[in-house]
Amino acid sequence: SNKRKTLPSDGEATDLHEDEFTVRIQPPGAESFDLQVSRQMSVSELHHVLMDHELTCHRSCFSLQLGGAILDSATELGSIQGIQEGALIRVVEDLYLVRDVRVHLRHVRNLLRSLDPAGRSLSYLSLFTRAHQGNVTPCPPFYILPGCKERRLTPLQPIRDDWKPLQCLRVLNISSWNPPPGNRKLHGDLMYISILTMEERELSITCCTRGFYLNQSNAFNFNPKPAAPKILCHSLVDLLSQLSPSFRKNFAALQKRRVYQHPYECIRAPVQVCTWAAPPGDHSLDCVTSEETDGQVTNRLGLMVTLTFVQIRDWNEELQRSRELPRASLLERRHRDRSIFINSDFVAAAAQGAVSMTEGNVMPLNPGEPPHLHVFVWNNLFFSQGFDMSDHYAPVGGDAAAHAAAMCDLRGVQAYASVDTEGLHTLGTAVVDYRGVRVTAQTVVPGLLEKNLEQIVYGSNDNGKTVFTHPRFLELLGESSKSLRIQPHQVLDHSDSPVELRSAVSTVGIFGSDGRPYILDLLRTFPPDLNFLVSAEAQQEVPAACRSFGFPQRHRHGLASLRPQLVEAFVQHRYELFAKMASDDLGHQFATEKPEEPQRAAEQNRRNIFWKACENVDSMSDSHFDIRFNPDVCFPGVRFPSECLPDVQRQRCLLWEAAAFLLSNQIPALRDCLDHKAVPMDGATLTSVIHQRGVNVRYLGAVLKELDEMEEREKLSHVQRISISEVITRSVKHIFRTYMKDVEPAAFSAAVSHFLNCLLSSSSAPVPDSCSDELPSRRRSRRRRTQSDRANFPTSSFIEEEIEKQNLQKISLLREMSIKTGIQLQLREYMFECRHKPAFSEDDVVNIFPVVKHLKPTSTDAAGLVQQAQLAAQRGFLRAGLDLLGQALTLFSSVCGILHEDVSKCLRLLGQLRYTLGENDDALILQEKAALISERIQGTDHPQTVQDYTHLALYFFAGGRLLTSLQLLYRARYLTLLIIGEDHPQIALLDTMLGLVLHALMENELSLKFLQNALTLTSKYHGAKSLKHAHSHHVLAIVYESKGELQLALHHEKEAHILYKNQLGESSDSTKESSEYLQRLTDQDAILQRAVRHIAQFGAKPVLFFWQLPNHPVILQQLNLTCGITFIPPSEKELRAELNERRKVQIEDVEYQLLNQNGNKQQL
Repeated sequence: SNKRKTLPSDGEATDLHEDEFTVRIQPPGAESFDLQVSRQMSVSELHHVLMDHELTCHRSCFSLQLGGAILDSATELGSIQGIQEGALIRVVEDLYLVRDVRVHLRHVRNLLRSLDPAGRSLSYLSLFTRAHQGNVTPCPPFYILPGCKERRLTPLQPIRDDWKPLQCLRVLNISSWNPPPGNRKLHGDLMYISILTMEERELSITCCTRGFYLNQSNAFNFNPKPAAPKILCHSLVDLLSQLSPSFRKNFAALQKRRVYQHPYECIRAPVQVCTWAAPPGDHSLDCVTSEETDGQVTNRLGLMVTLTFVQIRDWNEELQRSRELPRASLLERRHRDRSIFINSDFVAAAAQGAVSMTEGNVMPLNPGEPPHLHVFVWNNLFFSQGFDMSDHYAPVGGDAAAHAAAMCDLRGVQAYASVDTEGLHTLGTAVVDYRGVRVTAQTVVPGLLEKNLEQIVYGSNDNGKTVFTHPRFLELLGESSKSLRIQPHQVLDHSDSPVELRSAVSTVGIFGSDGRPYILDLLRTFPPDLNFLVSAEAQQEVPAACRSFGFPQRHRHGLASLRPQLVEAFVQHRYELFAKMASDDLGHQFATEKPEEPQRAAEQNRRNIFWKACENVDSMSDSHFDIRFNPDVCFPGVRFPSECLPDVQRQRCLLWEAAAFLLSNQIPALRDCLDHKAVPMDGATLTSVIHQRGVNVRYLGAVLKELDEMEEREKLSHVQRISISEVITRSVKHIFRTYMKDVEPAAFSAAVSHFLNCLLSSSSAPVPDSCSDELPSRRRSRRRRTQSDRANFPTSSFIEEEIEKQNLQKISLLREMSIKTGIQLQLREYMFECRHKPAFSEDDVVNIFPVVKHLKPTSTDAAGLVQQAQLAAQRGFLRAGLDLLGQALTLFSSVCGILHEDVSKCLRLLGQLRYTLGENDDALILQEKAALISERIQGTDHPQTVQDYTHLALYFFAGGRLLTSLQLLYRARYLTLLIIGEDHPQIALLDTMLGLVLHALMENELSLKFLQNALTLTSKYHGAKSLKHAHSHHVLAIVYESKGELQLALHHEKEAHILYKNQLGESSDSTKESSEYLQRLTDQDAILQRAVRHIAQFGAKPVLFFWQLPNHPVILQQLNLTCGITFIPPSEKELRAELNERRKVQIEDVEYQLLNQNGNKQQL
């Protein structure tokens, strides 16, 4: 466990930089080409790269050879003997099997629809970065301008020309002549396919072991003999290119479009992000992709019928075998982390299984039970629903507790996986919410479903009535309990005998039939939150800090626990108290210690000091600091030995102190939003901010109370609005889940649209019109049911009042609600304020997609390198930071793949450092990649995407592409308006940047609109006396001067000068620069006034005044100040190192020249 957290050594880190080299690829029958690879890339990964490469993408069944030897697919390139820079790797065609043919057909179908945006994570960045500068206008759409209240939804997904369909074939299907008869199998026939080309020519293709050829069969006659022209091609694409000119032409055009796209747009996202709004589209006949779901079908008996080309994966064995890999060196840990990262495939399988199970396509293991108690096994995954089975959760809340237990268990699995104790195994877990039903998907423990396997050997599955323990689990959990702050304790079993545990009593330990120890039911890994556990005996123990907030309160379930961030913050707080008390007492002892005092007595006094300090902070140890929590002290049904009761009471007091610490320290610590270190924009980012402080979302009421009592609450009004919005949407989500339970499948769209109308529509009768395609009796029954249900829902008047009172946006609430529940709506403009017609109809509900929560494995080594890089950059060692970030990026890319949050973070940080060092071109490339990744893995309208667009706009401006920068800022402003509205600090930042960029383009009137709005928002959120407000005044003065309105420029610069002087003093650079600029404006204004008086008096010819034109470096400096970017000069150490490096290079050049001269003399 400790080795796992060791950072890579210098030698290992150096290897990370030296692992890239170039090899030469030789395809069959084509010219060779160079390809850059890395030493940690496996042969199978190189195989996939070639399947996506422009010159080899039409191949799928091939092997790779080096020097005549076939390369093993699982081997890393760096471990292959003889591979080096410039090595020639040959692509060798292999013989087909039936599975290979299926894979090849699926690959060809994927190529033919590679430009189709349906079913993949979207990205629109290239639409703005690759637009021709001559076609871009600086004027924004009206809905982006300051003050516009209209929030348009259709621009969320602009039209991309490169996504227009390009049809290469009309039909590509499996032929009805399959399977091949026995005599044809002996000739090598594997499969037959039917194709209809764009020329309306019907083709019957034979797939044999050597490739593909045209046969003489048709729809009515079977003739497997080759037809003219007798061509055998190893690739189906090559054969069709010779048989169909239209296919050859369109496929070549499709390839050109694929090459034009950014590589990050083509890579399949590990976890697909479903957009909450989809453009309207006709469902057209697609015979090319109709065979996509041929892989698996499930019959009514619940048995999965698998076709020959699909291999069922043993998810548990893959996961556990990966965890058992060695981890001593960096390369071993990297290989192990990459093997564990099967998470994306597991998540996709879990989501597919949950959808199939909910839609009734899988037979349950217990069909005799009520539907809500059914459990399933599908694709080697175990599925259970979030309902209370056998009253197991009755003591802690029933169905509400069972629903919450799924997420609690997922967090527990994540915690134990992060600790990563060697020999202790957890299950792959994912939680899926679909159509109001919560489904937990887990890998199957070998032998768990067999009756002859001894079940529980540790813990209890009946709420503490029978408790077991096992020395092997005590040993393994003893290591993890230290990291998770779990106190070893004893409980009484059914025979009143004490049983030792090192986890919660509900944590179950079993040995699988593979001999591995597994722990399950980790829902109570973290300490209970006593603020939400109401009991009669607890009323006497409640601290005053909790009472002042109105705690304890009754929660809907008894599984409320403290977050791990809160536990660590509390322990850190106690350690600081411990260190202060011990140091003070030790200092006092040293000051009063007499020289003649015996050494043993002095040592005893020191031990007493540590014992006293440990007792004061409730440390578990008497000799050193060690705070842990007992997770069972408040769990109903758990009994403790009488000798442990005093310790149990101390643990209860410790838990109350932790609960009070959350209210008195962590919630007030959210004031850091005042410094804008954290600027939440929606519910997800707000949740992330409060989770980092260890505050659960159920404390949003306490957060709002704290905000109301703050003197500067106006500066945090955006946090208050987002908090209220989050309270509304989360409450509505619980109602929606209950509402959808009893809805029959045929009424899903009507039920969802009716629910949304009740929530957001201003219509007095939010009842959608019945679909015209339904039978009359069906429409009448639905109308009666809808009218009867309407009384059970709150009318929109209450919601309307709250929305108006809190200044919320309905479109923002709709976005939050759709993302949380998985609703996908039609991309159109919704008229929420219309009183005569409901805002939503049945046709507006396009789909309901599963919302998946899953484990997030990553590379611990890479995360440590990122922390080191940030620390080095903060100390001014920018080059060292760049080096460490480069190593982290290599590790993250190797372990997690390109499309991952950690990779995006590394690219973002690398771009910022490059830009700070003046390397703008490199910064732009890095930031563009980061923005693309954010769009594809987090969403096109995610707040992080907005941040990445903003930084990319700055880099484009620095590179001289002003119109591209402007378009990116317009897009960022539109997304911010859609997410949260105009009243937000992010809008102040964007408007300042927009004003400066428009000023650089000489669009001063438009610039002033944005800058005036930025001035208002800056005054509100940063304060009228802040430096940000002073900078806003200064920027306005610059634009007014360029416009020729010197009086207004003087007014704003005077305001800026006063603020700089008051905040920074007379001697600061900002104050001096403002004073000089103010003097220059005063002189210009005096000259202008004299000229005007002279003209008025003598009627002379008008004098031409040349106002200062926009200066690109000056505007760029102001943009950097707006974004908080400061150019840090390199440290003296770095300068010296760089100078030595240059001297070394110069000496090497001189030596090289001398050697060449000596060689030439010898030749003469």
